Amino acid sequence: MTRIPTETGTTEDRPTEDDISASAPVERPKGALDAYFKISARGSTLANELRGGLTTFMAMAYIILLNPLILSGADVTGVKLDHAALTTATALAAAVTTILMGVVGNVPLALAAGLSVSGAVSALVVPHTTWPQAMGLCVIYGLLIVLLVVSGLREKIMNGIPLPLKHAITIGIGLFVTVIGLYKAGFVHTGGPTPLSLGPYGELSGWPVLVFCVTLLAIFVLMARNVRGAILIGIAGGTVLAVVVNRLAGVPHDAWRNSVPVWPGSPVSAPDFSLFGNVDLFGAFGGRGMGAISASVAVFTLVLAGFFDAMATIIGVGTEAGLADKQGRMPGLSKALFIDGAGGAVGGLAGASGQTVFVESATGVGDGARTGLASTVTGGLFALMLFLSPLAGIVPVEAASAALVVIGSMMMSQARHIDWSDRDVAIPAFLTCVLMPFTYSITAGVAAGVISYTVLKAGQGKWREPGVLMWVLSAVFVAYFALTPIKSWLGVH
Repeated sequence: MTRIPTETGTTEDRPTEDDISASAPVERPKGALDAYFKISARGSTLANELRGGLTTFMAMAYIILLNPLILSGADVTGVKLDHAALTTATALAAAVTTILMGVVGNVPLALAAGLSVSGAVSALVVPHTTWPQAMGLCVIYGLLIVLLVVSGLREKIMNGIPLPLKHAITIGIGLFVTVIGLYKAGFVHTGGPTPLSLGPYGELSGWPVLVFCVTLLAIFVLMARNVRGAILIGIAGGTVLAVVVNRLAGVPHDAWRNSVPVWPGSPVSAPDFSLFGNVDLFGAFGGRGMGAISASVAVFTLVLAGFFDAMATIIGVGTEAGLADKQGRMPGLSKALFIDGAGGAVGGLAGASGQTVFVESATGVGDGARTGLASTVTGGLFALMLFLSPLAGIVPVEAASAALVVIGSMMMSQARHIDWSDRDVAIPAFLTCVLMPFTYSITAGVAAGVISYTVLKAGQGKWREPGVLMWVLSAVFVAYFALTPIKSWLGVH
């Protein structure tokens, strides 16, 4: 049995697949769909999966608008990036990888263009390459992660991380998504007189922030009243409120973040597949690209970002969904890891940069999703957006961000599994939890936790206890933190 938080904020015992398979009698599937996705076996229902898939999509819809903005703002040589083509590529890659995760992996995890990957591509890769060369590097990093999965190393790494650190990763992701939600909604700001502030100058202002606050409180009230689908209802209600407020109050368009809640002139748009297959696999390593050393460092950076961000997200969301056993291991993990790794290659082929598991998947889990059917629904909606991309802009980030804060509050319940009186695990767990939100990097939090865990054990003369994999991981993460001086030593700019 795994004790997990429910959408009402309470906790309950939910059986894992191992528990169910060991018990008798097992409830017979209610149809082919139920049997394939193991809906009843995981304690879910068809309604929960459909609602969870829709909730995840609404929480992720912003990526259709945001990813093209990040990539189109890069200084690209050799090809002009069309915004419509980037939008199509973003929706296409998200649809393909998320449906694969649902149908093959059978877990409620959705994929889309990873912001850490897109940011690295935009800032570090694209200015020194052509766009096809940049996408070639994405394909390479994705294939490298696939090789790690096929060799079994990636699953061994995930299973080799101590259980307290896995709980800390879940907590850290909860704090991370909370900060993301608060920041995207404009509730907290950066760049003022203090590193972080309430609103721009220590106070809240603007109608969009009000929409966020009302949506957040509405979801919490619905959860306290044990209303099914509280998160989805909250996002939908917040969207309606935003449309009404925008219409009546005449809110300036630049007051909303990323998307303005207005009905588009035409909800239908023709997809532009011009970036699909526009890939130069090894061009970045040559004289007309970044050069062999620079391209290798870029691939190493992309692998680290894609590998550990996804690993931590899978652990956190999988634990939240009750799919992990008592040791924190997930049945069928290798399939999910394979598809996540392949997401880098699929994203590069589509022209959208590498795809990775999105932490917003936790919103669907919070609304009841437990199987891959939810991911199939999410992926199907992304596919629909190939022709209805203007509709994605109706849901304001301010409404979707409220769901992230709610999920963050739920994931905090994992703190009870950590023995905070044992400094061997409490210190690494603390560093993991706090560095994810404070550095705005999941990988940095995992790295700090792993390094501090092995160092503490070694400092007590227990250097054998962490195991070989943890020491190897520590060495990799030391290189990750020292990447700037390493690049300087190699002459990479």
